[in-house]
Amino acid sequence: MTPYLKYLHPYPFEKLTQLKRGIVPPNDKEHIALSIGEPAHATPHLIQETLLTHLHGLSKYPTTKGIPELRMAIANWLSRRFNVPSELIDPETQVLPVNGTREALFSFAQCVINATSPAPVVIMPNPFYQIYEGAALLAGAEPYYLNTLEDSGYLPDFDAVPDEIWQRCQLIYVCSPGNPTGSVMARAGYEKLLRLAEKYDFVIASDECYSELYDDENNPPPGLLETAYAMGNTAFKRCVVFHSLSKRSNAPGLRSGFVAGDADILQQYFQYRTYHGSAMSLPTQQASIKAWQDEAHVIENRQLYREKFTAVIDILADVCPISKPPAGFYIWLKVPIADAEFTQRLFAQENVTVLPGSFLSREFDGVNPGQNHIRIALVAPLDECLDAARRIKNFINSLK
Repeated sequence: MTPYLKYLHPYPFEKLTQLKRGIVPPNDKEHIALSIGEPAHATPHLIQETLLTHLHGLSKYPTTKGIPELRMAIANWLSRRFNVPSELIDPETQVLPVNGTREALFSFAQCVINATSPAPVVIMPNPFYQIYEGAALLAGAEPYYLNTLEDSGYLPDFDAVPDEIWQRCQLIYVCSPGNPTGSVMARAGYEKLLRLAEKYDFVIASDECYSELYDDENNPPPGLLETAYAMGNTAFKRCVVFHSLSKRSNAPGLRSGFVAGDADILQQYFQYRTYHGSAMSLPTQQASIKAWQDEAHVIENRQLYREKFTAVIDILADVCPISKPPAGFYIWLKVPIADAEFTQRLFAQENVTVLPGSFLSREFDGVNPGQNHIRIALVAPLDECLDAARRIKNFINSLK
């Protein structure tokens, strides 16, 4: 067994299960789960119908690179969404389908990190999606946690990273819109990161799977590729973006996404994936084409989340400081007691499950940025979210 396995931390939901163990919540209140970021809105009919229509494709082995029509649909979507000329995104060399961003974010580090070089480092935001950390550890690299705190708008402060760390850095994960904070990195942040990548020669893995869930319809979050293009990096050197249909199209079970960017990196990653055995089934590819070509269901999806944010915040604003994040579907809420205790007692008293913020972060530089926060995933139907908000309000009032 690889010796790196011993460095892995328990997954947040494993810790949550342990935290709730033995607690019997009130049986007169139906359980409401707001802990897992699993979209619950209906998967669009166009995806379901296309999937069923192409089930005959299950009789064939799919290729790792995917069919040209899918890569073209993805390239066209990237061009439209991020204002990059279509001729700069080559679907043959700069796009690869993946089975959801989770498997790609993990396997990418295994391909990119050179563990034989002295003390390789992978930088990641803190709090974070734990796949970043596990990927770094199993690739033989040292994770470096970049605290994202309230004072910085929950955004990473790249100036806080010592020069010695940048020199050892081989890969950095960034997540915008952020999980769990919903913060959005401005173009200036991407520009600074791109200049650092050029100076120190590391790869940027930009997790943009929440990019299509945003509050202002006229102000979509910027992305890494559009910033690189605006800076003259038209080959997207050192840049790889990760996108998914899970959040955008309410299709987490489809396991469909893509990576795009630097052709040289993706050529190596393609070779890795050929051995990895991670080809996407043909019915899934056909359904994905339809999803990437349609924006109507995405606009409707954003509106559903806006309604939930407005209603829930209206209820909770009476008892705690709260504001609507610019994107995503999480509320990153500061709580008046320790986050694990808050979560445990909320479940015991109100039968509502949220996720302690400290389960999503590590103590670094004397600070645990997830401490005294909880993550609330507004994925349940509106009426359940409203019920949960009232119960959370009652619980907070009981603490006073």
